[in-house]
Amino acid sequence: MNSFAARLRARDQLVGYWVMLDAPPATERIARVGYDYVVLDQQHGLLSTRGILDGLMAIDAAGTATVGLVRVEANNATPIGRALDAGAAGVIVPLVDSAEDAARAVRAAKYPPAGIRSYGPARSGLRVGPVPAEADAATVVLAMIETAAGLDNVAEICATPGLDGVYVGPSDLCLAVGGTFPGDPEVDEVFDAAVQRIAEVAAAAGVAAGIHTNDGATAKRRLAEGYTFATVSSDLDHLQAVAADHLATVGLRAGSTDPAY
Repeated sequence: MNSFAARLRARDQLVGYWVMLDAPPATERIARVGYDYVVLDQQHGLLSTRGILDGLMAIDAAGTATVGLVRVEANNATPIGRALDAGAAGVIVPLVDSAEDAARAVRAAKYPPAGIRSYGPARSGLRVGPVPAEADAATVVLAMIETAAGLDNVAEICATPGLDGVYVGPSDLCLAVGGTFPGDPEVDEVFDAAVQRIAEVAAAAGVAAGIHTNDGATAKRRLAEGYTFATVSSDLDHLQAVAADHLATVGLRAGSTDPAY
């Protein structure tokens, strides 16, 4: 069995990184850093189906133990199957509101008799083997908890047979609990309570609990609070932040010879 899948199901602590850009050489470098996994974002990122394939190949080319996951664009058998056929070690499925939604995601990711995934291992056959049962064992399915309905039904979602874990989308979850924008401080208390509840429910169900974070410090805190895996920021955010930091260090505004600060 894929060691990543085994570790995630055992609720080992894992740390990952988020990729939004279709830039395989950059993704390869990120995969060499030492993260347990790198997520390619097909829902909100700038990655086409070919971009997902190239990104997964770049992660493999890094030659490390890092695996590639895909946040698919929708809870639908077509994008889920394409991501797995391309060689993803698992899928993160957005907007899961109910146990029925979670079961649909599991069925889409598993071969018969456990699911409805069409047999066409394509590139994935080179990585996890062509035997359907072995592929099912080596890949993971994670349901995003990011809506009011998903939060209400999180216990039922976590109890879904075949689901390996849940993953908190903090921006949408903040809106779901009444925030007017992601990170709205007015709902900090209710948001933190929701985040803690999700971790506790997942632990009780024996499934992995993951969350997206803005930085390493927050990822470390969430892991200490009971989350079993946490993803750090994204390539796009870090590119902008580092560029801005260097400009601030220089102390000049763009297009000006006067000190900016």
